[in-house]
Amino acid sequence: MNPERGPSGLAVKLSEMGARTKQLGTAMRDPHQQRRIILVIVCVALLLDNMLYMVIVPIIPDYLADLESEQAEHVHVVLHPNGTGNGTSPQDAARIRNNLDIQIGVLFASKAILQLLVNPLSGTFIDRVGYDIPLLIGLTVMFLSTCIFAFGENYATLFAARSLQGLGSAFADTSGIAMIADKYTEEGERSRALGIALAFISFGSLVAPPFGGVLYEFVGKRVPFLVLALICLLDGVFFLALIRPFSNRTRENMPVGTPIYRLMIDPYIAVVAGALTVCNIPLAFLEPTISNWMETTMHSTQWQMGLTWLPAFFPHVLGVYITVKLAARHPNLQWFYGALGMVIIGASSCTVPACKTFEELIAPLCGICFGIALVDTALLPTLAFLVDVRHVSVYGSVYAIADISYSVAYAMGPVVAGQIVHNLGFVQLNLGMGLVNVLYAPALLLLRNVCQMRPSHSERDTLLEEPPQGLYDAIRLEERRDKKKKKKTTTGYRAAGNCLPVDENGFDAYRAQQQQQQQQQQQRSPSEESSGAEFT
Repeated sequence: MNPERGPSGLAVKLSEMGARTKQLGTAMRDPHQQRRIILVIVCVALLLDNMLYMVIVPIIPDYLADLESEQAEHVHVVLHPNGTGNGTSPQDAARIRNNLDIQIGVLFASKAILQLLVNPLSGTFIDRVGYDIPLLIGLTVMFLSTCIFAFGENYATLFAARSLQGLGSAFADTSGIAMIADKYTEEGERSRALGIALAFISFGSLVAPPFGGVLYEFVGKRVPFLVLALICLLDGVFFLALIRPFSNRTRENMPVGTPIYRLMIDPYIAVVAGALTVCNIPLAFLEPTISNWMETTMHSTQWQMGLTWLPAFFPHVLGVYITVKLAARHPNLQWFYGALGMVIIGASSCTVPACKTFEELIAPLCGICFGIALVDTALLPTLAFLVDVRHVSVYGSVYAIADISYSVAYAMGPVVAGQIVHNLGFVQLNLGMGLVNVLYAPALLLLRNVCQMRPSHSERDTLLEEPPQGLYDAIRLEERRDKKKKKKTTTGYRAAGNCLPVDENGFDAYRAQQQQQQQQQQQRSPSEESSGAEFT
């Protein structure tokens, strides 16, 4: 008999599994290992959110066009049961096409609009309860919206799914970015971690259209959404198993973050938020309009229109890498990297209409994404830095403001860009976007002085005596401040009268000690008198 198959062999395997589980638990208690796992979970959530945002680009217009044609054919059969009539007139076809464009624009913008409305509430909620539970809420809502997308078969259902995705993004994106800023407290580490998150955001946005288009072409509408729903489910299970957001924690001493309305009127945060909005306008406005312009100007094929933004992923990652390296060497020049990125975006936007071929178009689109990488990678850590030096180091509301900035650009894009192209033209749209970016760049000079400041870590280093671990550093700081106050109060009482404080049951130890001393003195006094008489 093989001993490995007997009871002893099973016991050995169980002991090995127990040892590995114990090692995993020990590793999870290590703050450095834990924040790496949190970074992976947040990056996957951001990847999924942006893939969901862009995967519908090649799917939904074609799917809604098929629904419209089926409905038009059904109406024609009902009105002409004997097969009479010449089909849809050109006027009706144009009206249906215009109605379809409006429906697609509203559907695309609904996610950003709801996200824009929910973000002020989600930011305050995150500041109150922490980062982990809102992230779990966001992942759950994203999973539900993805499943609805997979099985939705009419416009109303798809609109509800798109809006629900905006609700999930308001929690997942804001809490995820805030959690990264909270866990990585050093400037260099924070810039590197946020740069990795931005790379995942870029990858999700740029790879989603070809991913969705290929799967939709060969296996149907449901499969792309079911794949994303499965990844979202696995990310949520992984988060629940390793982070345990519902475990008992000290919440009564959580620091009170600065209200979001006060952060919004901070001039430095307002400048950063405006820069994030302006730099993302070219990307948000070109996504819904560039395909039609390529088809009419270049006579591009479907695969070229589907792969328009994919080459821009590589310069975006390069921009993130360069900005992280520069910020590590010269952290006081973050404002300059952002201003340089806005100038690059403006110049690239102005050259888009001059392109005559698909190959020529790749260069300015890469320039736009490279500039966006510079701006985002430089200014997102700057928001956390501004909160550290000017407010309370709780990051939910400030990154809700950043999410609002992105949402403003992407809410206007599908609705406003089409109207500008229709009324003024594609050339004027790009020239206007480029001019706005170049003119806004000097506003970042306002950050020049504040970027030279450094947050004071003296209190943290004095009180904690251990590596910083984010938001709950502040909890421990509050706890130790309370202990220190109690100790000072006790010391003061003792210095005044060598007394003890009143305990939790209302027992006054000082008064009891006084009474005991009085009784001892009264017992001593007769004996002292008698001894004195004998002595005399």
